[in-house]
Amino acid sequence: MDKTVRIFSSQAEVKAEEYRYWQSRSVEERMDAVSDFSYAAYRMKKALPDVPRLQRTVAVLPRPRS
Repeated sequence: MDKTVRIFSSQAEVKAEEYRYWQSRSVEERMDAVSDFSYAAYRMKKALPDVPRLQRTVAVLPRPRS
């Protein structure tokens, strides 16, 4: 784990560095992080990750005919 302290002069610099960091990670690492963040959000709300979800179609997009 990288424990380097960085000092930024603006919020834009922070966002740019964060973007560069996540772009340097593989797709698998990014998907794992999304999963970890989702579970953390569920834990903060004291909800279980296996609760029933919306079970209906939200939108139907027509496919072009070939």
